Amino acid sequence: MLGNSPSNIHQVTNYYNTQVNFRKSQIHGSMFRVTKIVQEILKEVEILEPRFISTLIETNGRFEGVIVHSPHEFEVVLFLNQMGVFNFVDDGSIPGCAVLKLSDGRKRSMSLWVEFITASGYLSARKMRSRFQTLVGQAIEKPEFRDYCKLVPESSDVRLRVEGEFIVQITCAFKCNGIWPRSAAHWPNSSIPWPNHAMASDVKQEGFDLTSKDTIPSGILQNKQANSMEGDAWAMCFSAAENIILTGNRRKALSILKCLRDKHLEFPGTPITAYILKTLVLFECEKHSNDYEWEDVCIADRLIGVLLQLVSCLQCHRCSHYFLPQLDLLRGKPVQLLDEGARKAWRLVRTLMLNSRALETL
Repeated sequence: MLGNSPSNIHQVTNYYNTQVNFRKSQIHGSMFRVTKIVQEILKEVEILEPRFISTLIETNGRFEGVIVHSPHEFEVVLFLNQMGVFNFVDDGSIPGCAVLKLSDGRKRSMSLWVEFITASGYLSARKMRSRFQTLVGQAIEKPEFRDYCKLVPESSDVRLRVEGEFIVQITCAFKCNGIWPRSAAHWPNSSIPWPNHAMASDVKQEGFDLTSKDTIPSGILQNKQANSMEGDAWAMCFSAAENIILTGNRRKALSILKCLRDKHLEFPGTPITAYILKTLVLFECEKHSNDYEWEDVCIADRLIGVLLQLVSCLQCHRCSHYFLPQLDLLRGKPVQLLDEGARKAWRLVRTLMLNSRALETL
């Protein structure tokens, strides 16, 4: 059984230094190559429509706004300008989402995004996404992209298949620095020492992003009005804020879990995403809020704790977002895939608990 014995500490360290670092190296190479292609596509989009200014800039070999979902799936966030004439409205009516409403006394013509404003005065995420998808489709028809970039037609999200091997989603977003949504007002939990006050202040200063994403899972039936409201709403994303509080060995544990996921929890349609693991690590941080509980001697126990949480969520068919507990990250996932994920996750955690040398063979 994994635990805090010297041999198990060595196993965890060795697994991280070999398997995890190899995964990181492979992903970095793939991500860099794919992101350079997306960078060129966004330059073409900007020529077609100057309001969509490319924010994908390389700095010291890294790109801001790139999220890794798996070794073959990435997301590029395109940050837009001119949100100022809109009010941010987070009334909790659409879990995980908020709307941007034209400020009182402001005319549509004062907005850079005038044609995407609904009759009720809301900036429609769906309308903007549709226009952006059309522009990307036009850009990749150019000879330099045509042979190895294809739009994935499964949803209204702008998703590209690059080189036949990688999926890249390009998401339009507004940065909301210095704003904290009402839906996350309960955070941080004042009864525990993690995160400390300074770190929590940094998180709230970082704020979140409002992203244009298709948030309605296939198979979810809604009335026409609810469907329209959710389509116009903007999904709240806290990736940058989450990265602030996941430091040191907490981040190390997440990296190990991602590696285990890629090797043992990946199957067609898997509901077990890297983001769900990240969410469960954040909950584990609250359960074990002292820094000494995340020292090298304890990491193996934290891995098992997160995986047991994962099994429970999959069996209950629900996984709450860390900052937005009313948002279910497993919403709309087919029951058979959740059950298959639970079986695979239990098989993995059982191996870790019963086999004292598990990480040498996993």
